[in-house]
Amino acid sequence: MSLHSPARRARRTRRTLTGALVLTLLGTVAACGSSSDDADSASAAQSSTSSSGGAFPAKVATKFGTVTVSSQPKRVVALGWGDAETALALGVQPVGESDWLAFGGDGVGPWAKGMYDKNPEKIGTLEPEYEKIAALKPDLILDVKSSGDQTRYDTLSKIAPTIGVPKGGDQYKISWQRQTTMVAQALGLAAEGKKLISDTEAKSAAAAKARPEFKDRTITVGSRTSSGWGAYVKGTARIDFVQALGFRNNPKVDAKAGSAFSVPVSEENLELLDADLIVMAPIGVKATKITSDPLYKSLPAVKAGHSVVFDDPNLSQAFATNTVLSVGYALEHVVPLFAKALTQTS
Repeated sequence: MSLHSPARRARRTRRTLTGALVLTLLGTVAACGSSSDDADSASAAQSSTSSSGGAFPAKVATKFGTVTVSSQPKRVVALGWGDAETALALGVQPVGESDWLAFGGDGVGPWAKGMYDKNPEKIGTLEPEYEKIAALKPDLILDVKSSGDQTRYDTLSKIAPTIGVPKGGDQYKISWQRQTTMVAQALGLAAEGKKLISDTEAKSAAAAKARPEFKDRTITVGSRTSSGWGAYVKGTARIDFVQALGFRNNPKVDAKAGSAFSVPVSEENLELLDADLIVMAPIGVKATKITSDPLYKSLPAVKAGHSVVFDDPNLSQAFATNTVLSVGYALEHVVPLFAKALTQTS
């Protein structure tokens, strides 16, 4: 089980693109170069870039090789987890995006509310609707925080230049810093990306400095779904966030880590969750499914009051999204909860 993993939300079978569909996609892409299409693209484009532009051609290193973006993209489709928010932070409004956490509306969290001038087209997550993507006539596809699946990348790259995962970034294991860097490079906004990163890192460092009690304390970040319990491993967004605050991920969880970004935890082995602080999110179940569970309540950290269970979906989603935009929101709203629980006396 991979908790809150996009893989859990996928259907059990993956559609196979037929040769006819691939030919259709290629035909659509070939048609994108006409002058009438360009005029329509200019009038309908929801991408707005900063006045500084950028140096092109831009080159971005990925797991699949170096991708060259020849000119300033005007129609961007953002498919990876948080890729759309990252583009928005850089002043670019994708014409299509995937709504991984089912925010609804524009498909982004409240920390990015109002950043679109026009609603983007919604695209499927694990099984992107390739026909819909091709119909949007993108000149750049962002799939930076993704599964790293070769077939997915190959299909997307037939539609438009695609920025896939970096080396070592399979299964959504990519920091918001690296995601921001790659998206900024592809958009010709490398300098703007560096500033966003430095500003956000400064906020995180200030939060860590203000909470010295977090330093080297162990933490378990997990979730409960209708299927059971699980905990997130090092190298994933949630753990990156808490490590930046000074916490140390539960070493017992990391010892069981595989290629997925979470490990299942059976009820018989629920003590694996115990740490100086336990942070849990309900996914598809009510928070009381966690807080009222007798086995969970029996854990030493929980009995001592050193437990945070998210009952506000905005907090859980900000913590999970972990983009350059959501980090600031989480620092403001989640860190105080951690501090209160860690210093709680039973």
